[in-house]
Amino acid sequence: MDTFSNLSGDPAYDGQDLSRPGRAAPGQWPELEAALAAVNRDLTATPPDREPLILMVDPTGQPLSPDGSDRDQVYVAMPDGRWHGNAVNACDLEEGDPPEPHDAATVLTVVADAAQSTIMELLRQVWPVCREHKIGMHPRRAGTADDTDALGPPVWWCSGSRDGDGHDVSLVGELAATLPGKQRRALRRSERPT
Repeated sequence: MDTFSNLSGDPAYDGQDLSRPGRAAPGQWPELEAALAAVNRDLTATPPDREPLILMVDPTGQPLSPDGSDRDQVYVAMPDGRWHGNAVNACDLEEGDPPEPHDAATVLTVVADAAQSTIMELLRQVWPVCREHKIGMHPRRAGTADDTDALGPPVWWCSGSRDGDGHDVSLVGELAATLPGKQRRALRRSERPT
């Protein structure tokens, strides 16, 4: 008898093979889910229309830590479950480390970077694109001149023209505010419940 047919007869079996990657259960990773919701707002605000990204959990095969926290790796993935890049949670937990960072700005920056990597590598498209310079933007902390740590909120940053005149375009999660009026109003109308 194969494993699937054996497990499917067990009333406690929920149909998910826990040794394979699967979609994260709602509420399992609250900080990552909140950050991904902000990034998905930006995805919705930029053409072409795409379905929202999801969180995928890849079991590491390690037992739970003594405090009961997961040691699974979490990735930002396309709606079909494919992803590219690094995990967005702490996968190499030291004793006492939380399974996900609790600094919302750090989480948002890491998730935005992972989303960008997944989209660019799997769809072979630059995302998001600065409307002024027509080049790709990157997530970083507001007001920074390089990728060093800073206290500002995460923004989409454009390196600017050839003279290196970079600029912050918008807060991550707020790209819709940079759209021209007609597009911004159309986006708001499409988000209203019907």
